[in-house]
Amino acid sequence: MAVRVQAADFDPGAELAALSAGRTDIGAVTSFTGLVRGDPTAEGAPVAVMELEHYPGMTEKQLEKIEAEAAARWPVIASTIIHRYGPLAPGDRIVFVAVASAHRAAAFEAAEFIMDYLKTKAPFWKRELNAAGDGRWVDARESDDQAAERWAR
Repeated sequence: MAVRVQAADFDPGAELAALSAGRTDIGAVTSFTGLVRGDPTAEGAPVAVMELEHYPGMTEKQLEKIEAEAAARWPVIASTIIHRYGPLAPGDRIVFVAVASAHRAAAFEAAEFIMDYLKTKAPFWKRELNAAGDGRWVDARESDDQAAERWAR
């Protein structure tokens, strides 16, 4: 199990290879890579930069808690969560989640659970800026909250 919060980019292929290297008990690996979108901001101009802030120490602990909860619910053999912070441009990788299990259903469900909880419970603050430097803080979406609620049932 691995959690990293970092400014640097990551290589999803290398992360997937490292997750299952030398393992013969893994039958399925699923992953998700999130990218920064350049959708128009509330000001109507495309996003030029997304700035992500976090609270060092607290953020890693919360991600570890999310990862541990997934491992308690599903037979997770290995997992990796990487979340970036700092200024990111449209098209940049922002988040990576990979889950390995003996079977695909557990890998898919655990990865989806982790992503839903990252969107709603991870202490990151996002601000979208357009080319003129105008921006807004990004609020949580109701659809993200609804996605996470299904895991509470």
